[in-house]
Amino acid sequence: MTDGPYKADEIRLDTSLGYYLSKARNVLVERTDRAVKPLGLTAQQIGVILMLAAGRANTPFELSRVMSYDSGSMTRLLDRLEKKGFLLRTRSDSDRRMVKLELTPQGQEAAQQLPGIGAAVLNEQLRGFSAADLATLIDLLGRFIANGIDSGSDTGCGLCPDGEPSDATLDDSSPENGKQ
Repeated sequence: MTDGPYKADEIRLDTSLGYYLSKARNVLVERTDRAVKPLGLTAQQIGVILMLAAGRANTPFELSRVMSYDSGSMTRLLDRLEKKGFLLRTRSDSDRRMVKLELTPQGQEAAQQLPGIGAAVLNEQLRGFSAADLATLIDLLGRFIANGIDSGSDTGCGLCPDGEPSDATLDDSSPENGKQ
């Protein structure tokens, strides 16, 4: 552990960085949930749609890795999106054990609308911030995140291709990954 600005006997929940980061995330998720509700989606679900639309993943295994979800959580999330008509699961012709994911026309339409909705949500949340403030915030958060990622770490947000996590809890030889 390194020395830093926090001292164990002085730290308070309501003034800690962890509290503010958690609160900021919760506020952004709540605002995003309200914005995507007319599409029949939640903030959690839009990540799957955007990853599929961008071609960043096309199997449940790949999605779990890139989004840092365990396979059970991802299965439940995909179940809900499939039931709502946003995606289809199909078996691979070459390996029937492998599940392929694809957006339905409804999912594709949502994927086209989400960038505009996301921009509106972020712009509202960043009201009063200058371009320099935003650049500073992104830089500081990037540095904060980088301090938590070391060469052996499995952490990642899934947004950067070279920062993708390698979730050790997922079996690399699973049929969904196309390996045996």
